[in-house]
Amino acid sequence: MQLIPSPTKTQVSSRLINFYIISSSVCTLFLFVSFFLVLTSSKNSYISSQDACATTPTSLDHVVFGIASNQKSWTRQRKEYVRLWWKHHSMRGCVFLESLPPDHHNHTNDTTLPPVCISGDTSRFRYTYKGGLRSAIRVARVVSETVALNHSNVRWYVFGDDDTVFIPENLVKTLSKYDHELWYYIGANSEIYEQNRIFGFGMAFGGAGFAISYPLAKALAKVFDSCIERYPHLYGSDSRISSCLAELGVGLTHEPGFHQNDLRGDMFGLLASHPLSPLVSLHHLEHTDPIFPNRTTMQALQHLFKAVNVDPHRILQKTVCYDRWFSWTVSVSWGYAVQIYGNHMLLPNVLPVQETFKQWKKGPVLSGVYTFNTREHHPDPCRRPVVFFLDHVSSREDGIMSIYKKSYENCSYDMASPRKLEEVRVLSQKLDLDIKQLQAPRRHCCDILPSTGGVVMDIAIRECKDEELTYMHT
Repeated sequence: MQLIPSPTKTQVSSRLINFYIISSSVCTLFLFVSFFLVLTSSKNSYISSQDACATTPTSLDHVVFGIASNQKSWTRQRKEYVRLWWKHHSMRGCVFLESLPPDHHNHTNDTTLPPVCISGDTSRFRYTYKGGLRSAIRVARVVSETVALNHSNVRWYVFGDDDTVFIPENLVKTLSKYDHELWYYIGANSEIYEQNRIFGFGMAFGGAGFAISYPLAKALAKVFDSCIERYPHLYGSDSRISSCLAELGVGLTHEPGFHQNDLRGDMFGLLASHPLSPLVSLHHLEHTDPIFPNRTTMQALQHLFKAVNVDPHRILQKTVCYDRWFSWTVSVSWGYAVQIYGNHMLLPNVLPVQETFKQWKKGPVLSGVYTFNTREHHPDPCRRPVVFFLDHVSSREDGIMSIYKKSYENCSYDMASPRKLEEVRVLSQKLDLDIKQLQAPRRHCCDILPSTGGVVMDIAIRECKDEELTYMHT
């Protein structure tokens, strides 16, 4: 029988040391791995919370408004334009005046209007434009003074005049296309080529309204006063703002839903051929005819807002379809008017703007050159399309019904003429555009529905099929 020798003290000690080393290594590795996992989890949680914040849809809560006015115009009708679109429960901002109106104490608790802020002293700034108004400096500084209000959770600053009428839901929807953490200056030019040639195609015209993203506005506010010292020779406030943004290296991002409306007379042609972009703003409404017949300017705007409040994204969106039986061409500008042509017209001939309006200023040939395609508005009313203006709009279980009544013209007609119609009824679904639809808009299609009476036309608006073309089917 063979005996196994007992281990020596040296061997036992060596084994214990090895055991302790291995155990310590395992514990250290375990602690390191645990710490790494906790750190990674915290970091991912932080990034996720940041992503969640970044992907929160832009709303009116993220916008601050700066409205430029003066004591005289604000006391008159101009405040009523702002009252049309101001939503006190979800909007922040100020109307900037040079001093308080005499009746201010009567309106201190009026929540249907934004609060009044008093502009700072601008006497230290030079203004050398001959025949201009040095109040342009005060109006320009509305940008920096609005930023100085120091509101929290801001993504966009939006600026306009006291006669700028915004469509708030469409403003927010338009801005949601853009990353508010980047430097953006968003607005539109004038409709008049000559105005843009003089003041610059890179300038957002202030009456149309414009938007500046939060980080850009903060940067601009810090340098604005020193910057405008270099531009005493410029005419307006918007020229000063665009010049300082140019010095910061930022150009204008054009959005066709903003409207300066440098036009006079009847705006029907422009409104009835709105671009595919959502309607964001209107301006200069005191210089044009009321947009609906037999109403004052304010009554007409209030009437338009009845449709805006039901389906803001669809307002003025143009849809064209054809009545094959009579060979009529039907153009629906939703929430505003329906036009019916008594003949077949190819779609590209229907889309251009009818020149129902007059040029902003009389002068050289370029004063009557516009920045969009136009077509003749026939001088004989009886040879124009039959126009049906919005009468009322309502939501129903099957969609939204808007009804349009004929605008009377003393013209003779036969039974094949659209003039025999008295009313057009349009059924549509509420439009809720997503980001992709905003980035790549497409016009909707419509169908002429069978009608029970001979004086009413029924139309249904819908999304077009993938390969659907809009033309007269024979």
